[in-house]
Amino acid sequence: MAAALTGSHPFRALWTMMVGFFLIVIDSTIVTVANPVIKQDFDVNYDSVIWVTSAYLLGFAAFLLVGGRLGDRFGPKNVYLIGLALFTASSLWCGLSGSIGMLIAARVAQGVGAALLTPQTLSTITRTFPPERHGVAMSLWGATAGVGMFVGPMAGGVLVDGLGWQWIFLINVPIGVVGCALAVPLIPAVPGQRHRLDVLGVLLSAAGICLIVFGLQEGQNHEWAPWIWGTIAGGLAFMAAFVLWQAVQRHEPLIPLTLFRHRDFGLANAGIALVSFAFVAFAVPLMFYLQEVCGLSPTRSALLIAPMAIATAVLAPVVGRIVDRAHPRPIVGCGFAILAISLIWLSMEMTPTTPVWRLMLPLTLFGAAGAFTWEPLGAIATRTLPPRLAGAGSAVYNTVRQVGAVLSSASVAALMTWLLGAEPVEAAAQLPDGLKDPFAEAMSQSMLLPAFAAVLGTIAALFLVGRPVARAAAPRYRPGREVGVAL
Repeated sequence: MAAALTGSHPFRALWTMMVGFFLIVIDSTIVTVANPVIKQDFDVNYDSVIWVTSAYLLGFAAFLLVGGRLGDRFGPKNVYLIGLALFTASSLWCGLSGSIGMLIAARVAQGVGAALLTPQTLSTITRTFPPERHGVAMSLWGATAGVGMFVGPMAGGVLVDGLGWQWIFLINVPIGVVGCALAVPLIPAVPGQRHRLDVLGVLLSAAGICLIVFGLQEGQNHEWAPWIWGTIAGGLAFMAAFVLWQAVQRHEPLIPLTLFRHRDFGLANAGIALVSFAFVAFAVPLMFYLQEVCGLSPTRSALLIAPMAIATAVLAPVVGRIVDRAHPRPIVGCGFAILAISLIWLSMEMTPTTPVWRLMLPLTLFGAAGAFTWEPLGAIATRTLPPRLAGAGSAVYNTVRQVGAVLSSASVAALMTWLLGAEPVEAAAQLPDGLKDPFAEAMSQSMLLPAFAAVLGTIAALFLVGRPVARAAAPRYRPGREVGVAL
């Protein structure tokens, strides 16, 4: 079976899995362009509508580690198919939702489906490609993730304007069905291995993440009452208990803490959390600014960020090849620095009188920064670990990425609510002129939150110590060597 995975066409299974992976990445961001319309349609406040994004990311982050372990136990193909089927069915549920509460619940189910699917994609790279080719393979995975996060808003804008916000979810159904049909013949069936599921670890980590996210996102809405602080403190306590439990768990912990003895792996995880934080946090205030201050339609708002997708798509393959040969520090450090500069520049441009074309310049720079961060960080994380830790490392890396995204969504919701304060912002297609200045200022200041995350990433990159992978010195690759590698 291992030979099937490591034969002459390793890209076949990877490309097939990218169908499902592309869908779930898109759904991380597709709602951002529809938020103003959903807010107006359901007549809810900003905090409630941002829960539509946070709920998906929360379900995603809370169950990712479980998804990785289930892939080990029952085989990656089986878990991938179950995850894609659940994601497709819950997409239909989202599109048929008649209330904001039902939509949020359906988004949680979508997130769980995504959590089952995602670990199988990254671990496919670990099992099917030799270490000296991880950079090329990760360029595909990273480009899919990066471009998906940009294509999401663009596709959302077209669908919202043309068919209604429900279709940003309903469009997933036929694509998901096709993805399942392709997966059956093209993804090799690899038997699972006997594993114990760390149930206590699952409960502790899920409870910790949920409580922290709920407290952050609802804090300003409840004027940071004592019980909100208690909720956040409880979440932190659960996470501390989770770490302690993983330290004493001798039989297959969810997160082997030995992973973090590898310095570059720990820094790559910190980096991907910060990148994910920045990419999610910038999109929410940007879309509200474009639609409610500039008066752009969802489609025009989405098309404005097209240069980001182009910059990422063009640069990602080039960066992937460079990563295989060069030291990661200048590549990742440069990417984070560009990310911080683009966000600060964008913040300065977000005024009611700024010509729309001027926003495209920092947005293009932002897209270039994505190519210099997503792919290199993924390659650093996967090639740093020994084969026996590769599966666990993939699960941890994906989980940290999603935790960064969900904390970002909750944090930017709290910041936006605080900055808007008592301003009487009612649901409308465009703000009255008297409210445009304070609203634009609030959205502009919100952009400094992801900029701060990018600055932290620049600092973290300075401590990377990895060496470039020398092709001449790399061990000769022979199909079948990965027989004992767990996902």
